[in-house]
Amino acid sequence: MAEVTAPVTTEVNMRQVWRKAGIRIIPLIGLAYVMSYIDRANLGYVAQPLNKSLGLTAGQAGLASGLFFIGYILVEIPSNMMLRRFGARKWITRILVSWGIVTMGTAAVRSVGQLYLARILLGFAEAGLAAGILLYLTFWFPRRQRAWAMSAFFIMLPLSGIIGSPLAAAMLSWGERLTGHTGWRSLFFTEGLFTVLAGVVIYALLPDRPADARWLTPEEEDAIQRRLALETAQQNAHGALTGMRQALSSGRVWMLALAFFAVVFGLYPIAFFLPTMIATLTGDGSGISEVDSVLLAGIPSAIAIVAMLGWARVAARRSVVFSTAVPLAFGVVGLLLATFTHHDVLFIAAFCVSVSGIFTAMPQFWRLPPLCLTGAAAASGIALINSVSNLSGFLGPYMTGAIADATGDFTYALLAIAVIMAGGLVILLTAGRRAERSAAQDPPSQTHDNEEIA
Repeated sequence: MAEVTAPVTTEVNMRQVWRKAGIRIIPLIGLAYVMSYIDRANLGYVAQPLNKSLGLTAGQAGLASGLFFIGYILVEIPSNMMLRRFGARKWITRILVSWGIVTMGTAAVRSVGQLYLARILLGFAEAGLAAGILLYLTFWFPRRQRAWAMSAFFIMLPLSGIIGSPLAAAMLSWGERLTGHTGWRSLFFTEGLFTVLAGVVIYALLPDRPADARWLTPEEEDAIQRRLALETAQQNAHGALTGMRQALSSGRVWMLALAFFAVVFGLYPIAFFLPTMIATLTGDGSGISEVDSVLLAGIPSAIAIVAMLGWARVAARRSVVFSTAVPLAFGVVGLLLATFTHHDVLFIAAFCVSVSGIFTAMPQFWRLPPLCLTGAAAASGIALINSVSNLSGFLGPYMTGAIADATGDFTYALLAIAVIMAGGLVILLTAGRRAERSAAQDPPSQTHDNEEIA
């Protein structure tokens, strides 16, 4: 194999290149991600008035939330292959516009069956967004820079909770006066419209690859391309998977998929049921209103941003497994603490710990698959891992709602979620550690680039 030489660039110049790419790219893909998670969580924000309006039980509400993931799972891998073929700009725009239209249509549902249908269609429309963005980041950032790029991108996830909670509260309070429709219908319509507009912005501004970025100089583009080519050559030399069939049949990839399934298993039940939990599990007679519970549900997301920023600096110097396992353990502990308190402040504090742990573990985990996957294997393998993890989006809310219906509260549901997440921690410490050791451990021999944007 011919030796690939590192680009001759100074540390200062490359730091400026990575900063420029991060500033130009991450806010755009972050906008799409923020809209997607606001859209997934909006059913939780309006759960109480929606359930009253359509007559949903907790189990039906959980099923409505989970049905979204049927189409999402089925189309995830084909969607990522289409993104690789047609380019991120066109494909992400298609995803945003189509799901925005479906969300706007959800404002018109009049029955449980119509709500189920809308959620299934939404899953097909939005499928491939998260996996596509994760693949897209590998087109721009090599291993060292991907550590902070992933962390910066995943901050958008808790940010969606901070934005979504006040937006939902505003629509519940004033939506009828603004649009002439009930608050929950106003929320669906408004978020769908914003999503379509976000798609227009993505189409206008997002470059597919460094070669398409007019804001890069030819020298900067060449530096990025050569750095990525060097890393790909070294990964191939260490036995990285390159083909789609290899990735889909790899036991290593399936174990990573199971691990990430457990990492995010608590994410969707928390996003969907947390406002309801706050309103019903605080046993101090505080009488928290629907709007107040939605606003309080945004507090864990704000705390999570601080945790993610702080941990990113530590994780950049530690192994991927360590960087993922520690916050995941905090996610489990937080859920366990939540099961033993019914006091409002302590209950929300426990969820701050859990949500911070889950959100912080997610970007660190996604540093692992690109170490052993390149090319078509990266497109299909990342999609497979994300697709399997999205089964948790179906099973988690449905299981949580069903257990709550059967037991009368959410205590046993939280315990079940904690056990599943703990199982993922075990997989990560065993199979995940083996996958990391089998990958190339040393970064490409090149000048040391600053791993942070600033």
